[in-house]
Amino acid sequence: MEKSCSLLVHYDKGSTALASEIKESLQGNDVESKIDAMKKAIMLLLNGESIPQLFITIIRYVLPSEDHTIQKLLLLYLEIIEKTDTRGKVLPEMILICQNLRNNLQHPNEYIRGVTLRFLCRLKESEIFEPLIPSILSNLEHRHPFVRRNAVLAVMSLYNLPQGDQLLDSAPEIIEKLLSPEQDPSSKRNAFLMLFNCAQDRAVSYLFTNVEKINDWSEQMQMIVLELIRKVCRVNKQEKGKYMEIIIQLLNAPHASVVYECAGTLVALSSARTAVKAAANAYCQLLVQQSDNNVKLIVLDRLNELKSSHRDVMVDIVMDVLRALSSPNIDIRRKTLDIVLDLVTLKNVDEVVMVLKKEVMKTQGGELEKSGEYRQMLVQAIHYCAVKFPDVASSVVHLLMDFLSDSNVASALDVVVFVREIIETNPKLRVSVVTRLLDTFYQIRAARVCSCALWIVGEYCLSLSEVESGFATIKQCLGDLPFFTISDEPDQVQNDSKNVKPVSSTTISSKRPAILADGTYATQSAALETAMSAPTVVQGSVASIGNLRSLILSGDFFLAAVIACTLTKLILRLEEVQPSKVEVNKATTEALLIMVSMLQLGQSSFISHPIDNDSQERIVLCIRLLCNTGDEARKIWLQSCRESFVKMLSDKQHRESEELKEKAQISHAQPDDLIDFYHLKSRKGMSQLELEDEVQDDLKRATGGFTKDGDDANKLNRILQLTGFSDPVYAEAYVTVNHYDIVLDVTVINRTKETLQSLCLELATMGDLKLVERPQNYTLAPESSKQIKANIKVSSTETGVIFGNIVYDSSSNVQEKRVVVLNDIHIDIMDYISPAYCADVVFRTMWAEFEWENKVAVNTNIQDEREFLNHIIKSTNMKCLTPPSALEGECGFLAANMYAKSIFGEDALVNISIEKQADEKLSGYIRIRSKTQGIALSLGDKITLKQKGGN
Repeated sequence: MEKSCSLLVHYDKGSTALASEIKESLQGNDVESKIDAMKKAIMLLLNGESIPQLFITIIRYVLPSEDHTIQKLLLLYLEIIEKTDTRGKVLPEMILICQNLRNNLQHPNEYIRGVTLRFLCRLKESEIFEPLIPSILSNLEHRHPFVRRNAVLAVMSLYNLPQGDQLLDSAPEIIEKLLSPEQDPSSKRNAFLMLFNCAQDRAVSYLFTNVEKINDWSEQMQMIVLELIRKVCRVNKQEKGKYMEIIIQLLNAPHASVVYECAGTLVALSSARTAVKAAANAYCQLLVQQSDNNVKLIVLDRLNELKSSHRDVMVDIVMDVLRALSSPNIDIRRKTLDIVLDLVTLKNVDEVVMVLKKEVMKTQGGELEKSGEYRQMLVQAIHYCAVKFPDVASSVVHLLMDFLSDSNVASALDVVVFVREIIETNPKLRVSVVTRLLDTFYQIRAARVCSCALWIVGEYCLSLSEVESGFATIKQCLGDLPFFTISDEPDQVQNDSKNVKPVSSTTISSKRPAILADGTYATQSAALETAMSAPTVVQGSVASIGNLRSLILSGDFFLAAVIACTLTKLILRLEEVQPSKVEVNKATTEALLIMVSMLQLGQSSFISHPIDNDSQERIVLCIRLLCNTGDEARKIWLQSCRESFVKMLSDKQHRESEELKEKAQISHAQPDDLIDFYHLKSRKGMSQLELEDEVQDDLKRATGGFTKDGDDANKLNRILQLTGFSDPVYAEAYVTVNHYDIVLDVTVINRTKETLQSLCLELATMGDLKLVERPQNYTLAPESSKQIKANIKVSSTETGVIFGNIVYDSSSNVQEKRVVVLNDIHIDIMDYISPAYCADVVFRTMWAEFEWENKVAVNTNIQDEREFLNHIIKSTNMKCLTPPSALEGECGFLAANMYAKSIFGEDALVNISIEKQADEKLSGYIRIRSKTQGIALSLGDKITLKQKGGN
């Protein structure tokens, strides 16, 4: 049976010591040998060895020693040896050590007294304590604080024993008298701690008697004061008003730990705006003053909690929270921006955006750590503010366009996506944004950014000058035509593109399926860079070669197709705004020449790989369109594309508004709950804070703020029966999953007419589950019950199994054990994952990076595609990233992407592709990808189990 242990020492099993050798060393006169032997004896005892023959030797040869180290080791030895027999009675030989302990308590050396008093704090046997009480009390008045502080703890340990209040009933009174004149901070803290644990009324009385001196108390003392306030107010909520002033007073303490605890206590006890604002300001102060990044992250977590419950207060201090951006740590910056973006309002958006603009400009130097990643986060934050409050877009869009040529492709891509959205939602900025884009287009170095910028040029160049400027810019970036001549040598082409970073041949030739934005699959050669390949970035100066030419020569024919589409749109619009047919024909001829040159390049042997079919068909379509333009085709190219983009933006805004509505929780109060009215309250003897707190409590009571989230009826669904009704011991468990912990609350009922001795709940686990502690043995009376709790730690998102049995002694034979086998408890993966959102680009990037894929064939009785998708979403607790507009219509085919995040930070990606067969049945596959194997397999098992359509 496992026993409690108050001492832990590292033990090297390779160097075992024999009891005879230890005994021989203890009997000698050499002090060093005795010290070494005592250490070996202690380590053997700690590792489960039983060496009773050493006790008498130690009493005879070690007890009389005057060496302080030996005396300290002797006390450690006495601490870990068995002091009672099987019936719980103190062993007779323990009387031998009582005289030695009494002598130590009266020793002239304060160290011997202090360590002996500390040893007594760990004793549980009142029979050993009883003869030592006078000596312990005499040490309360010792001249040295080391002795006094340990004497106070010894008195507290004595008083907390089962019969302690009878052995020393006046202990609280003695300690209270000692508390007032005491000057040593540690002794004073220990004395107040004793009153807090053993005589709470006396502690409260002392607190209010000395409330004026509370700021002069030590840090440890102030922490216990806050713990006392929390304990008192939890029991007696009506009196919390008078404690609020003490907490507000302690907020000015010089110790960061006290300020942090004060803020947490204020929020826990009060909903008054004044109290919450004081707590929030304290957190912001800690955020700026503390240099430890872990402290900053913890404080940001507390501010995030305040944001959800007291948003109006947090909105007022949003600028103080933004000061945390001065930290160089990227995690702190990310968490700060996440908090601030939820607090942006029309009142503070200008100030927030101004701070973000300054931070963006700081990243230009490149001196900051991870400046590219930080700039990307800032761009996304400004994008959010500009979309939510369009009036601020004009002040940031031109600044951000300087970063279109950023070497961090993700950051530059965020900028161009932001520009694309702003130019549509802010028509007044269209002309200036298009002009600035054309001026800076040649600096863009990433193919993805070029593609998006070309789309903007094709859609929003409306006037004659803009169309001509756009056409000229593209021609300039493409350079002279053709891209090569027949007489050219291959070396010349290679020299022409020597500053180009070529596309990886392994990436291009890969046939691994890539997932597109609409959830469908394509081979890598068709999807090219937009799906999975690494972003192509042009290196070198613009003077030598244009950016578009460089990218095309590197083999990026998807970009070539985008250029063809942009030129087609510009020519179609030029026909509307240019009165001269000659100029139109000239521009059309030049555009056709560019397209034909790109096709010729793609089909030549000068490129390491030929043009893909999709890009070739797209360019050929553009050539045909320019040669024979019809009104219907013109409408599709000049109007339908824009309309689709506008619809995408409206769908996105609609989705966001729906999510906000879902987050808004409506609380309900019982109709017969008591409500106090503000104007009818008695204000006599109440401070403004107390009155405000009372009113806030009333409002919470009226709006259901005090209503418990969990319903008792729902708890019944989580109760699992572990044994049968005919078993001698009945057991059932209530399973609570709380992030990294699983708590099993097991009810065990003795259904026999006999007393069950040494009943023990033995558990074991499969998967990434670990038992924290082994439950102890119990004695169950006939037909009685016992609540046993078992804690289990979870380390990853994986379906786990808990199994075990109940063991107890047989009534007929003590040596015989009886066993009741328990049903298995399966821990569901759904307890660990929650729906989450990510952008399409991020989803496809993760899809390409994640190694583990689980492919599940669709096998269901459901015949409707949308119904099956909704069933999978509900069963897997995931969020569908594919917008509803993309799922509309009846085409017999459906493809969608889903995403979820675990509490451990793991990502779960799911793609579902299904098709309705001629017999009305659904067929297809569900693909699951994750970074770790466990979540992919567990989620696949869950889908296989649930996809039939059952509960």
